[in-house]
Amino acid sequence: MAKKDYDQLAKDVVTHVGGKENIVDVTNCMTRLRFVLKDDTAANESALKQLKQVKGIMNQGGQYQVIIGTEVSDITPAVREYIGAENVTATAGQTEAKAGSLFDRFFKVISGCISPMLGVMVGSGMIKGVLAILVTFGLLTNTSGTYLALYAAADAVLYFMPILVGFSAGRVFKSNQYIGAIVGAAIMYPSIITAVAEGTPLTFLRLPMQLVNYSQSLLPAIVAVWAASHVEKFFKNTLPQILQLMFVPALTLAIIVPLTLLIIGPIMNLVSSTLSTTVLGIFNMSPIIGGILFGAFWQLMVLLGLHAAFIPVLINNLITLGSDPINAILGLTVWALAGVSLGYALKVKDKEQKSLGFGNLASCLCGVTEPTIYSIVIPNFKIFSAAWIGGGVAGGILAALGGKMYSFGGDGLFRIPAMINPAGLDISFYGFIACAALALAVSAAIAYFLVPAGEAIPEKQ
Repeated sequence: MAKKDYDQLAKDVVTHVGGKENIVDVTNCMTRLRFVLKDDTAANESALKQLKQVKGIMNQGGQYQVIIGTEVSDITPAVREYIGAENVTATAGQTEAKAGSLFDRFFKVISGCISPMLGVMVGSGMIKGVLAILVTFGLLTNTSGTYLALYAAADAVLYFMPILVGFSAGRVFKSNQYIGAIVGAAIMYPSIITAVAEGTPLTFLRLPMQLVNYSQSLLPAIVAVWAASHVEKFFKNTLPQILQLMFVPALTLAIIVPLTLLIIGPIMNLVSSTLSTTVLGIFNMSPIIGGILFGAFWQLMVLLGLHAAFIPVLINNLITLGSDPINAILGLTVWALAGVSLGYALKVKDKEQKSLGFGNLASCLCGVTEPTIYSIVIPNFKIFSAAWIGGGVAGGILAALGGKMYSFGGDGLFRIPAMINPAGLDISFYGFIACAALALAVSAAIAYFLVPAGEAIPEKQ
């Protein structure tokens, strides 16, 4: 799509979500423009759906989501430029006052802190997967300079997670992003990390600090920056303007960093561990049933926007425990929808619809399911059951095998490297490939019989 097309689409989307004055903020994930609107009812959903590039609309988690596809990262800058940075800044303070349940607002905050990093996290996970393959087959050693340089590129996003999260959280909480980044950096400062590793007791003004390694942590930085935003606001409202440049950051950091090391960090570290242990404990009570349910209905939850509640938990599992069996199963649901696209393409007679089916198959294999959901499944909802069955069968089997995901990765073919155990190829890798093929085959076969030969997808008017 040419830049002029991005600009026109940006103008059209902004107009139909209620205009510039109705937009509090806009970000994007892998495929969606995510608006925070003053008034959701001011958006013209039917007009948005008429736009050729818009694949669907969701209004969940305190965000009005316009589904674009993989070009969304190119369109977002055009939207932000059109609405004007000053417009966003001037109204940004209203974000926290946005109507919505506490549940919606909580996950909106978590999503806002994580979403900007997802592309980098997925890319880093792919590098780790490729390195694991090269080491397993003896093409590279884990002590070589080549390996260490590439592993540093892959592992940095996780190791320095508190810094990145702190910077993102600063934007979400409308505070100084560099204060947020410094808070994240301070709690994993080398001297402190060394003291933790050596078990050296530390105190602050004679108060004992709990020894915790905060590298690769998520929640401590988010909560610390939230607290910092309120401290920063207090000093901005208290100190004379002439003193704010130096003294607001100095006083904020002097209060929040010790407070995080003494109280916030240990509490949130306990919350993170408890959350992951509880979720996996429930899953491990019956992995097969859990695998069937997640494998069958995850994409339905995505369609309904209910998946937002699980994403922070899944990311926390991987960061806290180093692997995650639930996320391994969720990767199979993409292959199930790929099977739906294949079965549809093989059955329909119309050349244009057949081409659409094969195109959606390619999209799913690259990890993007929205085209299949909105161009095949929604107009022919009974076909969704094919993905439920294929994903459920494959999910139950992978759960029974004990498959786990070991790093962040994309979906479709790009999920495979994330299934590689750093210790070497095992059932997680081989089992995932076999179950992915099974999910695709079962879903394709069922979709083939569910789709009438003359089925055609309604065109946008």
